[in-house]
Amino acid sequence: MLKFLFKKLLDLIPTLVGISILSFVLIRLVPGDPVMLMLGERGADPEVYSRMKSELGLDQPMYKQYATFIGNAIQGDLGKSIISKRSVVDEFFSRFPATLELGICSLIFAALLGIPFGILAAVKRNSFYDYFLMGGSLVGYSMPIFWWGLILILFFSVQLGITPVSGRIGIMFEVETVTGFMLIDTLLPQTLNEEGIGPFLSALSHLVLPAIAMGTIPLAVMARMTRSSMLEVLGEDYIRTAKAKGLPIRKIIGIHALRNALIPIVTIIGLMFGSIITGAILTETIFSWPGIGKWLVASINGRDYPVIQGGILFIATMIVIINLLVDLVYAVANPKMRS
Repeated sequence: MLKFLFKKLLDLIPTLVGISILSFVLIRLVPGDPVMLMLGERGADPEVYSRMKSELGLDQPMYKQYATFIGNAIQGDLGKSIISKRSVVDEFFSRFPATLELGICSLIFAALLGIPFGILAAVKRNSFYDYFLMGGSLVGYSMPIFWWGLILILFFSVQLGITPVSGRIGIMFEVETVTGFMLIDTLLPQTLNEEGIGPFLSALSHLVLPAIAMGTIPLAVMARMTRSSMLEVLGEDYIRTAKAKGLPIRKIIGIHALRNALIPIVTIIGLMFGSIITGAILTETIFSWPGIGKWLVASINGRDYPVIQGGILFIATMIVIINLLVDLVYAVANPKMRS
């Protein structure tokens, strides 16, 4: 197992180096000069422009800029934002709880609906339920997040007026940030004593639509994966034996079949968590959700090189670590994977 872990850790190094090079080079290929964006009209002064460019290190050759970036990154320093002047690390961790909270809620939404839908489709194979649920999952998987998000806003927020359009909580509430998770912070004693349950309900109503928008594709994948896995398990001999013994179908599905069918589904959930973090970029932009996705889009628009490089490297590192943990769990469950 240690050998397997060591090999996996070695595999991470070229992956992260490749991602860091790509994020570093690609943003510099995007048209636009960050110094000109910062200076605006004052950028017409060549002396000011040259001094600012030198201060940011952008007058150095690209390989030197990359060497400086990667050398500092190894020491935990990802530089300062060109726009806000704050540390990239500090900015990332101040926004990451919002993205993580949204990602967890969207995964819960996807699992709560996707797994039962998949089970029902498998049990009712080739029936109306099967065709309807699998057809619906295909539609859900095919819908672009930005289009689906706008449809949700137009229907639930604009037409029905039952959910807010954007943000994390109503502007009338001031919640002290303790954990960074709004749902938790609004339930802490200091907030409950002063504001009651109102801030929690407001935070929950703001979270519903972004979580549905971001969780729809994972829901579709889970439904199809669960159906496929359940069909495979339902064809096993021990399931036929259980049926021959006259066990109730609920007991066969809930105890014998689902337990074995969930192993690949848990693996998929782990892998999807990474894709959800990256999918947050579109969702957060549509719903003005103050997480790392919206932060990165604003940074790209402002050509904020340190934020883009550091943010992408952070996200890539998290996804790689999540995949590593999934591999380890899978290797523990299935020793053949270690070879």
